[in-house]
Amino acid sequence: MAAELKVGLIGLDNSHCVAFSQLLNKADNPYHVSGARACFGYPGVSNDFKLSYARVEGFTKTLREELGVEMLSSPEEVAKRSDLVIMTAVDGKQHRQLYERIAPLARPTFIDKPFATSLTDAQAILKAADKAGAPVMSCSALRYADEFQALLKGDAAWGGIVACDAFGPTPQEPALPGLFWYGVHAVEMIVAAMGPGCRKVRSLADDGFDLVSMQWDPQRSACLRGMRTSHGQFGVVVHRQKGARFLDMNNVARPYYAGLLEAILRSLPQGRSDVPNEEMLEAVAIMEAANASSRDGKEISLQVSR
Repeated sequence: MAAELKVGLIGLDNSHCVAFSQLLNKADNPYHVSGARACFGYPGVSNDFKLSYARVEGFTKTLREELGVEMLSSPEEVAKRSDLVIMTAVDGKQHRQLYERIAPLARPTFIDKPFATSLTDAQAILKAADKAGAPVMSCSALRYADEFQALLKGDAAWGGIVACDAFGPTPQEPALPGLFWYGVHAVEMIVAAMGPGCRKVRSLADDGFDLVSMQWDPQRSACLRGMRTSHGQFGVVVHRQKGARFLDMNNVARPYYAGLLEAILRSLPQGRSDVPNEEMLEAVAIMEAANASSRDGKEISLQVSR
C-alpha cells in the first residue's frame, strides 16, 4: 500500500484550507479523499485585505486543534517538508511572490483561485514552475463537480460545444477587483467548456451586475451574467450543435472540493497538471480583459501566449 502524501498548506486565511483538510484527514467524512493528508501549514496574511487578516486566526486554530495540521514558520519550510503543496492564500495578488519563494524546492503545487490577478503574474508563475521542473495547477473547484464533468463529456450525437452561458454571484471586493473575487467561478466553467482561444471580450458592469460577452471565433461564443445581490447561485448552459443542457451547480450530489482533490492527486504527483496551462492563462486573461472593458466600455482583443 502506497504511503500517504504529505500535503502542505500555504495561506490559511481561506475557508478552502479547512474544507480540503477535512476531506483529506477525516476518514469518517462521507466524502473522504484518500491518498494524502494535510500535515503542515503556514498561516500567512494580507494586511490590506480584511477577509485575510480577520479570518486567518480562526482557520489556523481549526486546522491545528481539530485537524492535526502542524504550523511552520515559512512557506519554504512547508514546501521542504511536504510532498505536495496546496496554496490557499485568499489574496490572488500574493500568489506569484509566494510561489516564487517555494519554486526552487520543486514541489507539485495547486494554487487556489484566482491563479493570479494579472496575465503577467500567471505567466511568471508558469515560467518559474518550468525552470524548477515541477507542475503547477490552478482552477475553481466548480470545474470538478461530477455533474459538470459529465456535462462536458456530453453525448457525442449532440456534436461539439459551440457556446456556453454561465451565471453566478459577483460581489465586489476592492482587494481583488472586478471578476477576480467571485467572477472567477463562472469564468472557469466557461473556459472548461470552451477551451482556450478566446479572441474578444466586452463587459458591461454596474452596481448590481456584470454582463460579459466572449467570442472565440464567428461560430463559438460565451456569456457571463454576474449578480451582486440576487440569489447567489451558480449555473451553466452548455450549447452543442444539436441541443443545449442546463446544470444547476447548487444541486450537485458531492462537494466540488472532493472532485478537485481527486484531480489534484491523480495528476500533480505524477508530474502534470489536470488543467492545461493554456486554460489557466485563458481564465486570467479573460478576467483581466473584462475588468478593463468594464472601465471604458471598449471591446478588448485577446491573444494569450505562454
